[in-house]
Amino acid sequence: MTFDALRSNKNAQIVLGLFFGIIFGFLLQKSGVTEYGVILGQLLLTDFTVVKVMLSAIIVGMIGVYAMKAAGLVNLHYKVGSIGATIIGGLIFGAGFAILGYCPGTVAGAVGSGAVDALIGMIGIVIGAGVFARLYPRLNRTILNRGVFPAETIPELIGVRPMIVVAGVAVLIVGVLYLLNFAGL
Repeated sequence: MTFDALRSNKNAQIVLGLFFGIIFGFLLQKSGVTEYGVILGQLLLTDFTVVKVMLSAIIVGMIGVYAMKAAGLVNLHYKVGSIGATIIGGLIFGAGFAILGYCPGTVAGAVGSGAVDALIGMIGIVIGAGVFARLYPRLNRTILNRGVFPAETIPELIGVRPMIVVAGVAVLIVGVLYLLNFAGL
């Protein structure tokens, strides 16, 4: 099956999404970031496992997405961001994280490993998503589009090719990971 056939085949997309979702959940579980104590340690700045995993995921995802784009395997679709949407999203995410002690990805992994507190959190996420969906039309008219960003991507904003930004960010991430390991964190 060709890449074009995969892109247009909805069933293949669902299977691939499920496959990569399972891999993502396995890797979250294996790294330990689905454990409440690890997340608490990150918030207390005593355990940097979460930062290491997130930075590793960012570098792999960033390089992978732009490599696939350069090879013509994917088309990227951007949504213009805004200060209003960023603030609302940050408040919702922060409140959920503070109350539950998990982010959306780690809570799903914790549910998969049998954590009852995470299951209750997932119920809260579903209810919260429903409330947000119900309020979305009003929020979109009033808050979410306030302070629209001047560009859709960082490369567009600073006027350079995406691979230059990818390379620069990759070097920074590798440097931070090296420093964290060097410091024993």
